[in-house]
Amino acid sequence: MEALLRPPVELWSTCTAFAAGTLAWLAPGALMMPPGIATATGLTFFAFGLLRGGQAWRVLRYQRHMRCLPLYQLRAEQIPVSRHKLFLGRGFRWSQQHTQRLRDTLKPEVQRFVQPGRLYLWARQNEVAWESIPGLALLARALRSRSRWNPLAPLPAVGGKPALHAVEPHEQSVWMDLGERVGHTLVLGTTRVGKTRLAELLITQDIRRGDVVIVFDPKGDADLLRRIYAEAKRAGRLDEFYLFHLGFPELSARYNAIGNFSRITEVATRIANQLPNEGNSAAFKEFAWRFVNIIARALVALKRRPDYQQVRRYINDIEPLFVEYAGHCAEVAGIEDWGSLVEERAADIKERNLPNALRGRSMEAIACMRLLQEKAIYDPVLDGLISAFKYDKTYFDKIVSSVGPLMEKLTTGTIAGLISPNYQDERDSRPIFEWMDVVRRKGIVYVGLDALTDTTVASAVGNSMFADLVSVAGQIYKHGVDPVRHDDSGSVSTTTARRPSTPTISLHADEFNELIGDEFVPLLNKAGGAGFQVTAYTQTWSDVEARLGNRAKAGQVAGNFNTLLMLRVKELDTAAMLTDQLPRVEVFSLMSVSGVDDSSDPGSGVDFKSRNEDRISVSEVPMLTAADMVTLPKGQAFALLEGGQLWKIRIPLPDDRDDGVMPGDFEAIAQAMRRSYVTNDHWYRVTDRWWHAVSEPAIPTSGAVE
Repeated sequence: MEALLRPPVELWSTCTAFAAGTLAWLAPGALMMPPGIATATGLTFFAFGLLRGGQAWRVLRYQRHMRCLPLYQLRAEQIPVSRHKLFLGRGFRWSQQHTQRLRDTLKPEVQRFVQPGRLYLWARQNEVAWESIPGLALLARALRSRSRWNPLAPLPAVGGKPALHAVEPHEQSVWMDLGERVGHTLVLGTTRVGKTRLAELLITQDIRRGDVVIVFDPKGDADLLRRIYAEAKRAGRLDEFYLFHLGFPELSARYNAIGNFSRITEVATRIANQLPNEGNSAAFKEFAWRFVNIIARALVALKRRPDYQQVRRYINDIEPLFVEYAGHCAEVAGIEDWGSLVEERAADIKERNLPNALRGRSMEAIACMRLLQEKAIYDPVLDGLISAFKYDKTYFDKIVSSVGPLMEKLTTGTIAGLISPNYQDERDSRPIFEWMDVVRRKGIVYVGLDALTDTTVASAVGNSMFADLVSVAGQIYKHGVDPVRHDDSGSVSTTTARRPSTPTISLHADEFNELIGDEFVPLLNKAGGAGFQVTAYTQTWSDVEARLGNRAKAGQVAGNFNTLLMLRVKELDTAAMLTDQLPRVEVFSLMSVSGVDDSSDPGSGVDFKSRNEDRISVSEVPMLTAADMVTLPKGQAFALLEGGQLWKIRIPLPDDRDDGVMPGDFEAIAQAMRRSYVTNDHWYRVTDRWWHAVSEPAIPTSGAVE
């Protein structure tokens, strides 16, 4: 049984011992001791006084931390970086002893050692009451001051219950083995409790360690962007830093969300996954997938990289693509003067003789269709184009109406140039990045999706990027990060088909509940072998369940996170994700019992009996409860590390004072981006390599890439 929440009675013996030691040292005659014995006695008293003083200081320090913990800040250069460990902050491993101490703070008789005193409460009330009274306003300002000279200074605005961390007076640096990060990390915490600051701490170490760093930030946190930029500059990796931001298209690098893939069907999947699939919408989603897949296959067969602009164009009007692809098929079949044949046949067609479904169609397209049928030219892609062309246009527009609005949002305004870049526009100095190039260059990419402005566009682009990353993970897993090389016969070179080593790709997804979709699950449970280590941040687990629309699927996602960091949460079900994994422990309670018995025997010499005893009872309680998660102060967290070891940690706050590397505002970053884009290599000059990659013999072809 510990008794730390009590008056520090050790101070009495401390003062007595120092007084006796001083007396023996200065006036040995008063104690009737020879000088030698007095000196030894004095030293003994001083040693005993130091021992008891240390015990008193332990009690006083414990009680002081119960009210307010000291500020924990680290400058950027002070953040430790290891090649084998990940630094999480300072803290301790939670055990039964800490649960016992936490339960002791709930007793009514110890509240004066845990709660602020009356004088502090008086100061907090009067600093508000006096702030507008002439003459007292200055005193109110002094009471509000956080100066160390103010004995009534207000507590830091972190809220919560400091006792959750004060139950252990001795902190240590908390490290996590880097090998555990491949099992992915989930960070849970409500708004404004330190999730982004924790992200800054982890991202800083990943950048300095030399990892490939990819940060998804749906809301576009300016402080997070400044920190990533500063750390890239401090690590000498500013040339590898690329900014993709839907809210600042004039400064953003460009990215083709559907232009890179391992299988051509990925293009249609990335677009169709943004469509609703409940009830009757499922059938329309499947048809939209088929139609987009036909367009994508035709574009790739024509050696054109798919993008949102082209998909939108051909959804609205399939005829130009059909005519162009028909000419391509005729050229492959060796038909000469195809253009002349089409013109002659088009001149002979009378609209009144056409079936209703073809009326209003281009005569050139109808001529192409009939000539292809007469020449018996068959191609799978061509067959799909013909079937789409034959549909009645009114009926067809109804079927694809679900994908039309999505394409409008993705191709309207300046955003269209970001996610549907023109690869041949030499006047645009903004780079076009691809994930495989980012991995090869060990790049740092910040993705700001500006979800507060348009959630639909942010979600569509984010999910497309995740799907692209899954495809890249598959390529890395099979072939490594080297470009695909072909020998003289066109087959993949066996010397570079596989690399034994894989890069470390640290992917941080803030507010990942806004990004999660069907693409995110394979990124968690299959991409670890390709070097991906995902750190996901969200507020509550119900956000994920609501996004996925399926509790079982949300559980599938949760099962892929081996490491859990939980800051303050307000939802009890979310808190239970951690508390339900902890064992129950035994705690001890001390109960005082007093009693008096009167004697009824007049002949007895005993008039009454009294007794006083202390009883210790044992009860089994949860190691932590959901209520403890709700009362965590800002910047503090519980962590389940390395197979369920529970740690209590404090996250260091960033100290940016006098940091010459940290940009003052977004404009400083913007100027650096403009300078970088003027001299940067154009990543889009990979068209030939891209075409060879998607048309390698390992992928079956039949007139087009399947």
